[in-house]
Amino acid sequence: MPILPFEGVWPKIDPTAFIHPEAVVIGRVWVGPEASLWPGVVARGDVNEIRIGAGSNIQDATVLHVSRPTPRRPEGFPLILGDGVTVGHRVILHGCVVEAGCMIGMGSVVLDGVTVGREAMVGAAALVAPGKVIPPGAMWLGAPAQFKRDLTPEELQAHRDTTESYRQLARRHRASLAGIEGAFSDE
Repeated sequence: MPILPFEGVWPKIDPTAFIHPEAVVIGRVWVGPEASLWPGVVARGDVNEIRIGAGSNIQDATVLHVSRPTPRRPEGFPLILGDGVTVGHRVILHGCVVEAGCMIGMGSVVLDGVTVGREAMVGAAALVAPGKVIPPGAMWLGAPAQFKRDLTPEELQAHRDTTESYRQLARRHRASLAGIEGAFSDE
């Protein structure tokens, strides 16, 4: 699996995380315990850092990137994902903050300076414009994304269930690949 340094800085990946052999992880990327990155995921921490919280799952063909520091914004925009975040297939997350327990729907794009509050949902194919703040527990849909309504307790539980099912699935995949030479960087 391509786990590569950038300018001498290697990704830091918790030993309990699952990084699929066809994911690419470069530079200043931190992957927390029991997090998972699936086939085709690219996490490129070259001009800023990426942090992926415990138990978060980043599904197939997702791109994780950051924005470089500039004179107007000396810290740039890192990408920070809290614990237990589910990121659907083919998502682009760029220089944003996604707090714990969020669900980011398939094919959505979340841009620089966005904050997605705890346990909020960005619907499939949504486009969240730079700098937007999505309140905790809210559902945002559309392109451009807009507030739709607050999530129900049942929907919040369904998100938690999805996240847990991905933790279990990652363990099964890791066990399935355990005997394959070169499937993991620590072998």
